[in-house]
Amino acid sequence: MYRSHTCGELRIENVNQKVTLSGWVQKVRKFGGMTFVDVRDRYGVTQLVFNEETQKDLCGKANGLGREYVIQVVGTVAERSNKNDKIPTGEIEILAEELTILNASEVPPFTIEDKTDGGDELRMKYRYLDLRRNPVRNNLIIRHKMGFEVRSYLNDQDFIETETPVLIKSTPEGARDFVVPSRMNPGQFYALPQSPQVFKQLLMVGGFDRYFQIVKCFRDEDLRADRQPEFTQIDCEMAFVEQDDVLNMFEGMVKHLFKTVKGVELTNAFPHMSYEDAMKYYGSDKPDTRFGMKFTELKEAFAGCGFNVLEDAEYVGGIVAQDCASYTRKQLDALTDFVKKPQVGAGGLVYIKFNEDGSVKSSVDKFFSPEQLLELGEKMGAKTGDLALILSGAKAKTQNALNELRLEMGNQLGLRNPNEFSPLWVVDFPLLEWDEDTERFHAMHHPFTSPKQEDVTLLDTDPGKVRANAYDLVINGVEIGGGSIRIHEDALQQKMFKLLGFTQEEANEQFGFLMNAFKYGAPPHGGVAFGFDRLAAMFAGIESIRDVIAFPKNNAGRDVMIDSPSPVHGDQLKELHIALTKIEK
Repeated sequence: MYRSHTCGELRIENVNQKVTLSGWVQKVRKFGGMTFVDVRDRYGVTQLVFNEETQKDLCGKANGLGREYVIQVVGTVAERSNKNDKIPTGEIEILAEELTILNASEVPPFTIEDKTDGGDELRMKYRYLDLRRNPVRNNLIIRHKMGFEVRSYLNDQDFIETETPVLIKSTPEGARDFVVPSRMNPGQFYALPQSPQVFKQLLMVGGFDRYFQIVKCFRDEDLRADRQPEFTQIDCEMAFVEQDDVLNMFEGMVKHLFKTVKGVELTNAFPHMSYEDAMKYYGSDKPDTRFGMKFTELKEAFAGCGFNVLEDAEYVGGIVAQDCASYTRKQLDALTDFVKKPQVGAGGLVYIKFNEDGSVKSSVDKFFSPEQLLELGEKMGAKTGDLALILSGAKAKTQNALNELRLEMGNQLGLRNPNEFSPLWVVDFPLLEWDEDTERFHAMHHPFTSPKQEDVTLLDTDPGKVRANAYDLVINGVEIGGGSIRIHEDALQQKMFKLLGFTQEEANEQFGFLMNAFKYGAPPHGGVAFGFDRLAAMFAGIESIRDVIAFPKNNAGRDVMIDSPSPVHGDQLKELHIALTKIEK
């Protein structure tokens, strides 16, 4: 055995025991004829002591150690005279008797400490070193606990974990597929699954009434902090269920994860909010409900005001920031600059300050009397000391900008407490959305989402008004998961394909196997998929999912550690019957 104990295990009760430790050198310090070495492993750090007077050769060997050397030490546990209450092993040290260098190390490119001097790209290039740091390791331990508890909960609920294929058929809906050429079938390609959607539905047809899988999915889309080209889902499906059955089951799972992994007890039932209300009051289908500041629609209030920016706009909406009438002109100018950013997209900002002395000051004073502004404030629910912020323009664009402004004010006022959790189910999404470019409907979720039973007749008369039997779980403004009750009848599925612009031949080519399965007694079924990475990031208290993935890719979709993607040898391309064309820059 290379060790009798770990570097985080020994305590005061172990004094006088002879032990063997192995790990990486964290730090070497020389002090008054003594050499102190901190040795680290996954479990913690322990201080080693070498005495130059009595152990000259051994001490010389210790002085030659560098950061990240792998060592083994044999010694006796002693009580420290200068205790360190910042680490669990801080009451003891090891009086070294033997030292073996198991492996030397070059000087690492960044310091392997909790607060490192390495930037993102550098740490990703040397990810195997970054994994030695406590914050990264702790994030992955959270991820491990999550996986364990998901399996525990769902196993107790009679779910069966079932693997589905990784090499599948490419389909045109959704994000871009990653495609894989087939050597044995020249000119044909597999796709990597964006989700196991059709397979979990086929499992329901096959009688597996409760399926789950912690599964890798792949989407070739532009990346950001909460996206990676390969990501992990908690993928689930149930047969003989209605919407509330699914929501109750997986609300229970999320509460179980918060309790067992995060140590947070969510006792209340998760509220439900319609998509329509989410957009009306928050301008987002994933509202952060940790704080108020709901939208007030103000289009009618500005009718005939004479200020064209407000009077002629398709949509006018505002929010009230409590106790912010003290905002200075500099702060208000900064908010105006914020809403004008390209990623926010507003043309400008109207503000009204309801001052503590009862006076009113606004950026549109010349168009409105103080009495009119007070009346407007009353409509918005503003009180003395509050600040009203108003945007106008095209409806969808302005609602999105107002949502960004609301979140920015939430950040500035400290209303988005990362240790507070506000979950809700957003329900009643539109089934379809019209695309102006292609002049046809697209599925808001996917082609297998069932319409609300009471809206089925609208499929023939007014498809845009049909609501979906779909739902998303949102926590703190982050979409954690989503799903739907599925179409399980062949006739309704065929009608859906037709609405989406599929010919009979196209539908059969893409999804014929599913349609055939539905002819053999498909049960009513529905499911949900949770973003495993996003949930792990939330539990870890971080925004980027890269930090909860062992070997992530950067924003260009590259693994800078192994330099992938990369060219392949010409012989491989020849075997695959692939010829490359020169890309013009």
